[in-house]
Amino acid sequence: MNRYHLVHATEFRYDGPVSESYNEVRLRPIHDETQSCLSFRLLTDPVSRGTSYRDSFGNWVHQFNILPEHYHLKIEAESVVLAHDAPPLPTGGMKLSELEAHRAELEEEYLDFIVPTAYVPHVPELDELIAAATQSSDGTVSGFVNESSFLIHEKFKYVKGATHVNSSIQDSLAVKAGVCQDFAHLLLGMVRKIGVPARYVSGYLVPESAASPNAKLQEVIGGSASHAWAEVYLPNSGWIGLDPTLGKPLGLQHVRIAYGRDYGDVAPVRGVYKGHAGQRLSVDVSVRPAIDDDGREQLNENKAAASEAPAIVERAQQPAQQQQ
Repeated sequence: MNRYHLVHATEFRYDGPVSESYNEVRLRPIHDETQSCLSFRLLTDPVSRGTSYRDSFGNWVHQFNILPEHYHLKIEAESVVLAHDAPPLPTGGMKLSELEAHRAELEEEYLDFIVPTAYVPHVPELDELIAAATQSSDGTVSGFVNESSFLIHEKFKYVKGATHVNSSIQDSLAVKAGVCQDFAHLLLGMVRKIGVPARYVSGYLVPESAASPNAKLQEVIGGSASHAWAEVYLPNSGWIGLDPTLGKPLGLQHVRIAYGRDYGDVAPVRGVYKGHAGQRLSVDVSVRPAIDDDGREQLNENKAAASEAPAIVERAQQPAQQQQ
């Protein structure tokens, strides 16, 4: 197990005054049997009070409003996370030929993670990849999923700027390139099209130097720490994580923040404001091993009643960045 101290800072700077800014963020790490969120704190500048709730996927959502005129907005989320060792990928199990007999059962339980979405449509261009993964697999669902992840890693180039934050898999299929957001969507498309549930995972990829058990107490800074991958539901085994960007199973480097059908469900920052000013966005992520004092089990969350939605919205806050 490894413990990390994470700071995710998002800043909007406006070229004129804005007001009535209404925002929601998904930045609190997941807390479950495979990952422990030991502490979390959310700060904003200008200062605000907010409220929090869990969405339909179980993610923590924090909402806050900045009503007076302002020229910038900074959102800083700080957390301490204990990462557990990921379970090994299962072998064997259900055959691909048996999937059809379980389709109705899987759709009844996990329909949201099977049907196509705006980012992950069931397009014909996926069929060639599906056929290749099927042929190279051992004929099992787990084998197909593993081969699909490896195939995306081998066939698609990692190129920043090849796609954008709103790209669907059709864009990455056309250019045979993309970033982690695209590769996660491609894996979702392949396994969902054959009827296997799969969900998008938003999180951080801790640099290897910080993830090493013998890591020195040093800080690693950069937006590249924001990451995305996929989890697939294997009958009789449960949810299994795969990272097609790295082409290898999950490890202590992966810190989970939120689940969703695709990126649209888990954008780190989303909001609107009133005003005609343009905006400039910057995102910075800091990751370092946590010392003992960082691990106090406490939650310092801002809580207050949510204000009413604005009557007039002039501009929308841009989502935090394409996950790299």
